[in-house]
Amino acid sequence: MDVYEAVASRRSVRRFTDRPVPREVLERVLSTAAWAPSGSNLQPWHAYVLTGGPLDAVKKRAGARLAAGDPWDEPEYEQYPAHLKSPYRERRSAFGEQRYGGLGIPRADVEARQRAASANWDCFGAPAAMFCYIDRDLGRPQWSDVGMFLQTVMLLLRAEGLHSCTQMAWAKFHRTVAETVAPPRDLTLFCGMSIGYERPEAHTTRTGRAPVRETVTFVDR
Repeated sequence: MDVYEAVASRRSVRRFTDRPVPREVLERVLSTAAWAPSGSNLQPWHAYVLTGGPLDAVKKRAGARLAAGDPWDEPEYEQYPAHLKSPYRERRSAFGEQRYGGLGIPRADVEARQRAASANWDCFGAPAAMFCYIDRDLGRPQWSDVGMFLQTVMLLLRAEGLHSCTQMAWAKFHRTVAETVAPPRDLTLFCGMSIGYERPEAHTTRTGRAPVRETVTFVDR
């Protein structure tokens, strides 16, 4: 699979088979992803990969919290500005319409949307998950480096025939994840990533993207 095909086929998959992901594949992907760029080669990412019993434990604890109606953990970073301005507000709204519309859930059915969102904490059935942390003392450029690492991981997973879904939702249950991975206290959970093989019947159209003219300006004369 060439780079263009990997980029074009990568999407957030939310229905996985229970087929195990071989340990050697995950090690190959992550050892290669270490070559992702980072300012002054800080490599500020800290990744924990869970499979089997440890992942089941995280899912079970998260599910128990949902069932009990426990509130989300106090946020450690702002996921979105409180007041999104245009065009970002419209793009986020369009995503919601496509995501839940594809599931046959109307905008007004808040309860059904919440049920669909709760699948995040089962990793959409994926048999592997990665939880990515960053040192809380680092700044915005280093958060950007983590994003480049995550993108590199996702493209390498495609080269292995795997799919993924990055999930900031896990940051809302960061204490639950910490019960299993026991990260150092100076790390903060940025996101989770579900990893596995897509269920054949689960294929959906990718969320649309803004045309290049909206996001890129060519200055050539």
